[in-house]
Amino acid sequence: MTQAETPQPSLASGHEGSINDIFRQYIARLKGGEMGAVPAVLAALTLALIFNFASPFFFTNINFTNLFVQSAELTMLAVALVFVILLAEIDLSAGVTAGVAMAVFIQLVRTWNVNWILALLAGFAVGTLIGLLIGFMVAKIGVPSFVVTLAFFLGFQGMQLVLLGEGGVYRVEVPQILAIMNNNMPLWAGWAMLIIFAGLAALVAIYDRSRRSSVGLVNKPFSIVIFKLVATLLVGGFAISIMNQNRSQGVIPIKGVPIVVPITISILMIATFILDRTRFGRHLYAVGGNPEAARRAGIKVVRIRIYAFVICAFLAVVSGVFHASRIGSVDGSAGHTIVLSGVAAAVVGGVSLFGGRGRLAHAAIGAVVISMIDNGLGLLSMPSGINFLVQGGVLLLAATVDALARTRGGVVRRN
Repeated sequence: MTQAETPQPSLASGHEGSINDIFRQYIARLKGGEMGAVPAVLAALTLALIFNFASPFFFTNINFTNLFVQSAELTMLAVALVFVILLAEIDLSAGVTAGVAMAVFIQLVRTWNVNWILALLAGFAVGTLIGLLIGFMVAKIGVPSFVVTLAFFLGFQGMQLVLLGEGGVYRVEVPQILAIMNNNMPLWAGWAMLIIFAGLAALVAIYDRSRRSSVGLVNKPFSIVIFKLVATLLVGGFAISIMNQNRSQGVIPIKGVPIVVPITISILMIATFILDRTRFGRHLYAVGGNPEAARRAGIKVVRIRIYAFVICAFLAVVSGVFHASRIGSVDGSAGHTIVLSGVAAAVVGGVSLFGGRGRLAHAAIGAVVISMIDNGLGLLSMPSGINFLVQGGVLLLAATVDALARTRGGVVRRN
């Protein structure tokens, strides 16, 4: 669009829509099949009520905090997978990519005595190169992503065994890595984190309103911005107040927000900014919605696809770091099964397998739902088979809702 074609602000530019208009538009989107995170939120509330009645330990402060820690690894993997699922692609190798990267990390640290920071950077470099190779084969050569990533999934299991040895288990002895999932911030730092994140959210909202006003678009009522900010402060304050309570059952108190929480939220905010407010993000949604139309509009479809797989692999390695920190070791089986839970989390959160629709925050909610199932059934001492059955049922239900929503909305997948 040239400068002469750029929409000029009219007399009505920058005015606010009414709350009734916003509400009617939201209801219309729901009726049109854009369910968003509504099913995931309802599922989370339902599970919370069920497990609260079934176990007296579910809503304790120690389990509340543990749920945040347990869901961090899955949340990061679900966020990683969103970048490729939005393209109607899949990466079955994301989990083992993280496993290989961490195997490289642990070998460099323990066998070659490499500084842990350099070793960690090497692990991320390996993951990035794997994502680049997968993206090249899918986008440039044209091999289906299911086939490519399935081959990598099988091959990298062997690579892990080569790097670590048959049945090899290496303890992680880097305090900085172990601290991510096992240490807590000072009590004051949790409140400072909330103020910083809420302030950033407010600045982004103000920037969005200014940008929309500059091109003559209607803004949402400012009261909605205030409502979201207040809700963020209330929910965040409630969570921090619980985490700041002593959850130790021994003499030494354990208080504070786990370090992994601000790390996860920071990455989620950065990734959300990339998807929602950059040209790359807009192009990614466009390619996922209709690749041919995106190509005709001048979007570099091949480049977008490659970048998506690179980002997916990079964030998957972050998930691998969380895993190594949580269990305190790296072994040859890391990442073999979690990728399926990551896909389930994204789909449960409303990310469409048909591409072009979904948000990272919704995938994070889906990860919390999957983690709640694992956490709640664990408190009830249910066998692992029941856990898989419930997760499979929730995934099937979410995929069915997605398919019916698209049918109801008249969305047809075009190749």
